[in-house]
Amino acid sequence: MNVDVTVEAVIDRPVEEVAGYAGDPSNAPAWYANIRSVRWRTKPPVRVGSQMDFEARFLGRRLSYTYQVVELVANQRLVMRTTDGPFAMETTYSWQPADGGGTLMRLRNRGNPTGFAAVAAPVMQLAMRRAMSKDVTLLAKQLNNR
Repeated sequence: MNVDVTVEAVIDRPVEEVAGYAGDPSNAPAWYANIRSVRWRTKPPVRVGSQMDFEARFLGRRLSYTYQVVELVANQRLVMRTTDGPFAMETTYSWQPADGGGTLMRLRNRGNPTGFAAVAAPVMQLAMRRAMSKDVTLLAKQLNNR
């Protein structure tokens, strides 16, 4: 079974500010509860081809994986795919002006778990939705309090 989870939040900040902060992988540990660290393999700033090693904790397990940026449209969209890790995953951030002001941010994770993760995919998908919802809520709080 594939997993495909999308969450969104309206953040009361300009698109450029939200995209600039959320689209910088160095900031991920500050607003993703499960990401412990990010180490750049390529030199910042983020651009197509950039690679970063992420260390995370999810469902009680330590996960290490490498993401590569495959698409970047300034202040609109960032897509990263794993090149190394427990299973293939793609993360997409998108930003657009929200009705009434601010920014509508969408966060999407989709992938193809293998092995034990494939068996646990339904549970994994629910846990991902909960975690991702908390993450974008924390991001919104952090940016709204700037």
